[in-house]
Amino acid sequence: MKDPMLHDASPSEAASAQDAPVSAYERTAEQGVDPRCIPQYLEGKPPVGDEIVAPVYTAEHQANWSYLFNRQMALLPGRAGASYMEGVRILGMDDSGIPALKDLSARMEAATGWRIARIPGLLHEKDFFGLLSERVFPSTDYIREKHELDYTPAPDCFHDMFGHMPMLTEPAVADFYHLFGQTALRATGIQRTWLERLHWFTIEFGLVRQDNGLRIFGAGIISSKNEVTHALSQDVEVRPFSMEAVINQDYEVWHLQPILFALESFEQLEDAFRTWTRQVGLAD
Repeated sequence: MKDPMLHDASPSEAASAQDAPVSAYERTAEQGVDPRCIPQYLEGKPPVGDEIVAPVYTAEHQANWSYLFNRQMALLPGRAGASYMEGVRILGMDDSGIPALKDLSARMEAATGWRIARIPGLLHEKDFFGLLSERVFPSTDYIREKHELDYTPAPDCFHDMFGHMPMLTEPAVADFYHLFGQTALRATGIQRTWLERLHWFTIEFGLVRQDNGLRIFGAGIISSKNEVTHALSQDVEVRPFSMEAVINQDYEVWHLQPILFALESFEQLEDAFRTWTRQVGLAD
């Protein structure tokens, strides 16, 4: 049963989205991969921060979180960046159970001014970017089932919480993501495709160079057992980050990523994006 907070795109909404190619997720959804991966529109304002009522999780769901948390944390030392590991500490995540979104929101707001909204599933870009533009991160609060522990194509709270939220305690990433949401609301046509690719190769699958070597910060890698061990292997071509290179690099969702881009710093990402938005007429 579909959550009442979500609805399919109306004819007018669909028409307004016809000025750009469909996203990688929309392409695969059209091919019948998984209906949970079809972006939906929100109906009404989602609860934010203290407005969020935590669900009652089953013992199995809590065990699924503990298993996933411990598995990923065992893989991340020497692979994940320092900012990510510090973000896990700031947010107080551990293997004791699924965190409450309102508690994570309070900790994140104290760190970088971001809050969290509870959403019931994968959002269409219009609603997603709208929340980002308000410095609000949309998150699910349901967790994958036991048979999907190794891989789930659909968004869940482990990806949203464990994958994304720690990096939003890093000021430069938090500021970039806020600016990204504001910019994406103004984008049209091919600009939307460019921003989709930028999001994929930074927020979802980004690498960063640190004093102790190349490290992972993208949520799509961090929350995936296979991507974590794959990303820094010899099977991946790591290219230096530039806006031009990233926005012209296509990708596919449903396999291990063969090409990744490495930042020199998170400040590079924010600065390069601000310069680019001015060059292409997307600056405020």
